[in-house]
Amino acid sequence: MRIMALPPSRAAVFSMILVILMSCRGITADIFRFLRDDHRFKAGDSVPLYSNKVGPFHNPSETYRYFDLPFCLPDDVKEKREALGEVLNGDRLVSAPYVLDFLMDKESEVVCRKRLTRREVAQFRSAVDKDYYFQMYYDDLPIWGFIGKVDREGKVVPSEYRYYLYKHIQFDVLYNNDRVIEINARMDPHSVIDLTEDKEVDVEFTYSVKWKETDIAFENRMDKFSQASSLPHHLEIHWFSIINSCVTVLLLTGFLATILMRVLKNDFIKYARDEESADDQEETGWKYIHGDVFRFPKYKSLFAAALGSGTQLFALTVFIFVLALIGVFYPYNRGALFTALVVMYALTSGFAGYTSASFYCQLEGTNWVRNLLLTGCLFCGPLFLTFSFLNTVAIFYSSTAALPFGTIVVITLIWTLVTSPLLVMGGVAGKNSKTEFHAPCRTTKYPREIPDLPWYRSTLPQMAMAGFLPFSAIYIELYYIFASVWGHRIYTIYSILFIVFIILLIVTAFITVALIYFQLAAEDHEWWWRSFLCGGSTGIFIYGYCLYYYYARSDMTGFMQISFFFGYMACICYGFFLMLGTIGFRAALLFVRHIYRSIKCE
Repeated sequence: MRIMALPPSRAAVFSMILVILMSCRGITADIFRFLRDDHRFKAGDSVPLYSNKVGPFHNPSETYRYFDLPFCLPDDVKEKREALGEVLNGDRLVSAPYVLDFLMDKESEVVCRKRLTRREVAQFRSAVDKDYYFQMYYDDLPIWGFIGKVDREGKVVPSEYRYYLYKHIQFDVLYNNDRVIEINARMDPHSVIDLTEDKEVDVEFTYSVKWKETDIAFENRMDKFSQASSLPHHLEIHWFSIINSCVTVLLLTGFLATILMRVLKNDFIKYARDEESADDQEETGWKYIHGDVFRFPKYKSLFAAALGSGTQLFALTVFIFVLALIGVFYPYNRGALFTALVVMYALTSGFAGYTSASFYCQLEGTNWVRNLLLTGCLFCGPLFLTFSFLNTVAIFYSSTAALPFGTIVVITLIWTLVTSPLLVMGGVAGKNSKTEFHAPCRTTKYPREIPDLPWYRSTLPQMAMAGFLPFSAIYIELYYIFASVWGHRIYTIYSILFIVFIILLIVTAFITVALIYFQLAAEDHEWWWRSFLCGGSTGIFIYGYCLYYYYARSDMTGFMQISFFFGYMACICYGFFLMLGTIGFRAALLFVRHIYRSIKCE
């Protein structure tokens, strides 16, 4: 039998498709799971119940396997196979020790009887003291509960506190015909075991199950989670945020449009009169530097790479919003967001390669291969270093936040077989586009000297002014996002978030244009990097908000949680810096080209 080998190009494409399908397994599995009719049960049928994880309630990143605590083990512990996004989310589902057969009520069913050793008592007591919660999934419905309670009433000294472990769980399950609709877990506050003293104790773990019929349709069983963020008082705050942001945008755009139009109109009239008057009259203002304003910036390879990375992150954000608005990220669709981020980042790498190589060639760069390497590492490099450090910390803590070796291999394959080839393909297409940089004015051979300027016209004060207004337009919404990402709140109002994102882009573009105009009017022609830094400075303000949120709005503690919070938020804010910096530069470039095209330059 003769075996035909695939050509290298087709083999590469086939490998890319295979890796993408592997990484998309989480989303496709959810789709096919709901398309199939596997959520229907008969009386007495076994309904899957999985224990997921435990961890301190105030430290959302610090999670551990359910059976890291000495709970009752089932007879046969089976691990559920997780998709990529679920593993990235820290989910580790295993079979639970409770049996909740369909429509079968139970009363004080014994799970197990065991004697807790002094070490196990200390382990449970430490978990209760840190407000540990547990998470399970029953027919893909989430279940939460606390494992114990601390009695602090009437006690001032912590040594007087009493620590209790819950022994009994009451499961209340709602059903509609042959489908599970809702499940809640209630802990019995009277069925507890005292763990205060450091001694062995005997404990009997029990549970009860109560089934009740409801008329809620199966298709609407997730609505109660999505409606949690749509309550009237929440919506009022969200709309207040939108109105506040819109007022900011209207005032800013109206003010800038009025000022800039009047100033530019006067400038155009003045320069037109100057052209009609004596030729030896000295030029002043932004027209004076027409021979330098389109002089290419320093470190143009880095500049082009930053634009490419920013363009890719902008495209990634837009695609994520599209998926969110069409309803892909419904509450507790485990790992769907992480899967989408990984896959979309890989697929949008071609945007980065094309934009970077094309603009680098427009800037008359020659070493486009080095430029592509810089583009590929500009965002992924810091992200990889941060991930390596944080994953090491998670491994040290034996947390589920530590990625298994197989998941790291899958992500490496995605980066090698999808991200890198698309980056190179985009770079080759950008290099061969032969696009020229269209400058309305001819650049002189030698640059003019920039006059001495006041301190507030330097880069850092300008960045502070540029970042404050866009941040003020989004800071109210930031709290809800942080409470969702770094807490246990549910955020589903993606339409409002998209409006806030559009407002952020508009304010960033307008404030950058205004500051660049005043910079050019002061005869400072080095505006390329300034526009990028001013546009991206909002990312620095967001990171400053992280400090405020950590100290004033959260109860996060411990080295691991602090490392994860500030480490990953640094990467996110860096991504915002690149994306908004690209928006600021593109807006400034359009503005500068327009004003210099409107005058006669010699």
